[in-house]
Amino acid sequence: MTPITEMTDRARDVFRIVVESYLETGLPVGSRTLSKISGLSLSPASIRNVMQDLEELGLLAAPHASAGRMPTHSGLRLFVDGMMQSHEPSPEERAAIEGRAGERGPVEEALANTTAVLSGLSACAGLVLVPKREPVLKQFGFVLLSHDKALAVLVGDDGSVENRVVELPPGMGPGALEEAANYMSATLAGLTLAEARARIDRQIAQERAELDATARTLVERGLAVWSEDGDRRPVLIVRGQARLIDNSAAEDLDRVRQLLDELEGKQEIARLLDSAREGDAARIFIGSENKLFALSGSSVIAKPVRAMDGRVVGVVGVIGPTRLNYARVVPMVDFTAATIARLLG
Repeated sequence: MTPITEMTDRARDVFRIVVESYLETGLPVGSRTLSKISGLSLSPASIRNVMQDLEELGLLAAPHASAGRMPTHSGLRLFVDGMMQSHEPSPEERAAIEGRAGERGPVEEALANTTAVLSGLSACAGLVLVPKREPVLKQFGFVLLSHDKALAVLVGDDGSVENRVVELPPGMGPGALEEAANYMSATLAGLTLAEARARIDRQIAQERAELDATARTLVERGLAVWSEDGDRRPVLIVRGQARLIDNSAAEDLDRVRQLLDELEGKQEIARLLDSAREGDAARIFIGSENKLFALSGSSVIAKPVRAMDGRVVGVVGVIGPTRLNYARVVPMVDFTAATIARLLG
């Protein structure tokens, strides 16, 4: 890709105006339109020559023979990385995002509300990916299913109940099941899963766990299967899909249908968002740059959510057509990520 610094002033001006006009209108820009823009003292013929040069560099494209030019995905990337001037969210936009995040209720509901606000302000679909919140443990139980399987029941202090099937150690009877359940309820109540596993590992290492070998194995397996499954099931919230179907999408319904289909594949989106966890800045995936949304030609802006200690506790972002107002939406995603970080603590 041609660096901005290697372009002439004339080429940079024409390129910038074409991209900004396209992002505002969604329409290709012709040389005659450009020649009428104040500050660009070039004839239509000169502008056509410059646009032809930019097209040969792969930065502009002509969708039809006489329809003017629009930026390619490579051109958008060059503009976003080298020319875009960001616009911080207004006080009203900040207040809207913080207001929904601060509402009382379950954290997942606050996340959904905040994501919906981000969707409305950006005119995109809003996305947030956070780890499944670990319940604080209250009570455990085991129900014998067969000679080698049991149902492990976990009750959280919020009233949530989760069940997992675990393999039983050979020769384990109902008495050992009850012993393991009683021990876990007495020893681990009030802890999260991560804290419970650390305590069990510590007590077993110090030989302070008052359990026989089979019950000890069952305790370890029960905690392991809960923790492993929870790690694999992050919470992905998508809000505002309907905003992707606006007036400008009428001429491109196939692309919109493809995008809505792609949004149904939540595991794929979760993996894409997860790839944005590294680094501090928002990542921008434009059109064919990511395989998931290559067919619909959509853009994704994603920002890691970091806790006070620097840990990544989630990812927030938006998805929409490549014709996004990147200068406005990127700072908005940044602000939402900071707000969610405070919410998650």
